[in-house]
Amino acid sequence: MASSFMGKATPLVVARMVAAVITITIPLVLARAFSLEDYGTYKQLILIHQTLYQILPFGMTQSLYFFVPRTDQRRPYFVQTLVFLLIAGAVAFLAVGLLGPWIGTTFSNPAIADYRWLLGIYIAALIGSSPLEVSLTSQGKTKASAACYLISDSLRAASMVVPILLGWGLHGLMVCSAAFAVLRLTVTWVVLWAESEGKAWDRVSFGRQFLYAAPFGAAMLLNYPQQAAHQYAVSASVSPEMFALYAVGCFQLPIVDLLYTPTSEVLMVRLGELEKSGHLREGLEAFREAATRLAYVFLPLSSFLFVVAPHFIGGLFGPKYLAAVPIFRITVLGIALAILPMDGVLRARNQTRHIFISYLTKALATVPLVFFGVHYFGMKGGIASWALAEAIGKATLLIKIPLALSGPGNRPGGAAVSYGEVIPWRGIGRALGGSLIAAFTVASLHQLAPQLFVSTFGAGEGRATLFIARLVPLATDAMFFGVIYILGLWIFGVRPPPRLLQLMPSRARGVSQ
Repeated sequence: MASSFMGKATPLVVARMVAAVITITIPLVLARAFSLEDYGTYKQLILIHQTLYQILPFGMTQSLYFFVPRTDQRRPYFVQTLVFLLIAGAVAFLAVGLLGPWIGTTFSNPAIADYRWLLGIYIAALIGSSPLEVSLTSQGKTKASAACYLISDSLRAASMVVPILLGWGLHGLMVCSAAFAVLRLTVTWVVLWAESEGKAWDRVSFGRQFLYAAPFGAAMLLNYPQQAAHQYAVSASVSPEMFALYAVGCFQLPIVDLLYTPTSEVLMVRLGELEKSGHLREGLEAFREAATRLAYVFLPLSSFLFVVAPHFIGGLFGPKYLAAVPIFRITVLGIALAILPMDGVLRARNQTRHIFISYLTKALATVPLVFFGVHYFGMKGGIASWALAEAIGKATLLIKIPLALSGPGNRPGGAAVSYGEVIPWRGIGRALGGSLIAAFTVASLHQLAPQLFVSTFGAGEGRATLFIARLVPLATDAMFFGVIYILGLWIFGVRPPPRLLQLMPSRARGVSQ
């Protein structure tokens, strides 16, 4: 059955859900334990880490999804990737160590220079260990990959939270985080070296791998700096305390990544298998299935967070961050853009050049958007520029998707499928309709029956510090929204229990478009 491939993603989704519950404690604990200045410094360090972590692997890690399912000689691809990333990590280490003082001056935060070498070790080791889970997923070992995700994310959370609970401060956090990253790097080399036999390096296969990865790597070289440009612009124009507020406003729930990434990864592997077996035409159905599943989660999530933003920010981060609510409301609109796993389709079809074109388009649009947004509208303009650039990038990717999903048998005469066939309009429309009904109803209840959503933020200093008390309004919001969303789906002809069960890949029984 075409939809059965999604069942392979279940271990990855479940593991990331559990890991998300664990790792979400990181910003919650740090935001409360640190002063605004220290938390702003921490977020600036993470910004540097995420930028280098995204661009320096240059697509080599992701290339394993393309080559490993198509070959019986896996070891060269694993070893070649490890060596390449070890060199990339060394470049990151030197760059952070040497440029740390200059970065601190640019961010108006000299404290960054004090952590530059620890940050360099952390980034270098994480870059070198990035193929661990990817190598297992590309071999179809999703259970082992899920276990690695769960264990690794748990240890990473502990390396950041425990030092703070022990009173070691930001320096202790950086030391423990660097130690965790080195341990992960060691495990990665041991696991991948033992995964296969044969020669460790093949010059011809490395050339093919690098040529495949290069367009995607170049795209990431443009994409992540573009995505983070608004944060760099804001960080350079405000104090660390204000950047702490902006960083909280940019907070994104892990559920987006933990659902989108494994779905996209398994979709890539499935498309590769279909191509190898000569059933390319089934790729269209696989994409529509994946997009519909994501829509039934991401559209209500975006609507819910927009409506309950004050309770979400105040409940999770504390009342001192309530000024971040307007920024957060713009951030959550971007969740809706993740319902179409288009980049996975293009990578699976070896059309990474178009991903580069998309990222180049976004980068060109970002420069004026960020400049004018931050200059004239401050932090709100910064996050709005990010949202607009993301929409432009998604639209550019969509241009190529019909041709990428076209195959023998899709259309008479072999013509490319249309946009109407690619996008599951009915499923998206139903999810959007149910989401809007729920959002409007909860917003109305906030006005008509505010006593149901009484906030404890201003109920006294002692009570306001109680985490559970601050979550009561958010829990009430979630209960009302969930019930109304299910009723909204019924209105649009969706039977929620089976539909919601189908969001878990192992329950897949086909998706009505």
